Amino acid sequence: MPNAATIEKTDVVLIGAGIMSATLGALLRQVQPDWTISMFERIDAASPESSDPWNNAGTGHSALCELNYTPQNADGSVDVSKAIDINERFQVSRQFWAYGVENGLLSEPSQFINPVPHVSFCHGADGVDYLRKRHAALSRHPLFEGMRFIDDPAEFADRLPLMSRGRDFDEPVALNWTDYGTDVDFGSLTTQLLAYLGRSGVDISFGSEVRDLAKQSDGSWNVKVRNTRNHETRVVNAKFVFVGAGGYALPLLQKAGIPEMSGIGGFPVSGLFLRCTNPELVDQHEAKVYGKAAVGAPPMSVPHLDTRVIKGRKGLLFGPYAGWTPKFLKDGRYTDLIKSVKPNNLMSMVGVGLTEMGLTKYLISEVLKSQSGRVYAMEEFIPRADGGDWELITAGQRVQVIRRKGMGGVLEFGTAVIAAQDGSISGLLGASPGASTCVSAMLDVMQQCFPKEYTAWQPKLQEMVPSLGVKLSENQALFADVWNWTSKSLNLTGVPVTQ
Repeated sequence: MPNAATIEKTDVVLIGAGIMSATLGALLRQVQPDWTISMFERIDAASPESSDPWNNAGTGHSALCELNYTPQNADGSVDVSKAIDINERFQVSRQFWAYGVENGLLSEPSQFINPVPHVSFCHGADGVDYLRKRHAALSRHPLFEGMRFIDDPAEFADRLPLMSRGRDFDEPVALNWTDYGTDVDFGSLTTQLLAYLGRSGVDISFGSEVRDLAKQSDGSWNVKVRNTRNHETRVVNAKFVFVGAGGYALPLLQKAGIPEMSGIGGFPVSGLFLRCTNPELVDQHEAKVYGKAAVGAPPMSVPHLDTRVIKGRKGLLFGPYAGWTPKFLKDGRYTDLIKSVKPNNLMSMVGVGLTEMGLTKYLISEVLKSQSGRVYAMEEFIPRADGGDWELITAGQRVQVIRRKGMGGVLEFGTAVIAAQDGSISGLLGASPGASTCVSAMLDVMQQCFPKEYTAWQPKLQEMVPSLGVKLSENQALFADVWNWTSKSLNLTGVPVTQ
């Protein structure tokens, strides 16, 4: 490390220029404008990995349509607790974005969020029965008011012409249809937040890769940063570090050596999608339609046919198809996985390898799948799919969290905040629902890492997120207020909610 005279000083270091770091930076700028903040991104662009609009489905995960958030119990009932929790968290994001538009943090909302119906789709008698029960369980909750159950083939065809053409309606079909879903371009949203941070004095350095983290005797961190263009190295000392580096959050937190990372490993899974930008087909479908994952497939592999709105243009995305590479980022290194295996997580990694044989078989079958095989799988949604209308794209790389369990390990599908006990460093691991719950996740980071300051910040945080600390599912009057406010501020044609 350089001597003390050459070490730069800052209050906060944000690693990664994705939606998480951008959101945390914006929140901190609002509540503590006197703090100095430095952000480092290894790529020469904003939101280059998971936050890129074509690297995720842009669903705005609110559990309106994702069936993996509403599992069916052994007795046939449907558990909606996770769906309610995720929807609550998405409402927090909506509130902060609405505040951002009204207060100059964000510009034209249609550049990053647009209304698109969210739809759950099942076929066969068992699938129809499941959606009927799911609708009954969700529709009585205020957050899911207005969801419709549809099992009439004529209405199905009227609402989803691309999916109905050539379909044999002798097999029963059903939908859970919600008009007030959204499509979110997290790339544009991140870019707007970064522009605000730049205007407010945050030092944002692209082409700057964090290579090491070393804790100092006073509790601060020395962050070693390498310029990817001229290979020069600088060291920045920070009182607090947030690691929002996507798949690279795992190795960076390992380098930090905090006890909370003991036993934690990661398993990389890449996603492939079929993309269509043919206006003739795009105009025949306007919805995000989610089905059920195949038997043995991980929750993140739920098939879906999505309307996307990116830079004002509509497109369609179908997938995901799983791929595999040992890289932790699309722009990562082939040695990422093997280098992440440490003495403290070896048993966790080996244990998952022995217990997740179903996932292994699924990944092998997906990797070996041909283009014709992918189009065949799409025919469940689009019976007359023509492969010539679709191009294969590689979406974002995800690193699923592996935690120690007994003498082995367990693979987790979700988003996890890791924070040192003293609050000096924190990071985000995992994937879905990820970006959609970014504000809620970053508020959790602030509460864990700045417990003393958090109390003083609460009035300002309450201004940005009026429902802070309140469950909207238990306060219908407040939900009506914030829903109608955010719908107006974000120019969303959602269904007005009444008390």
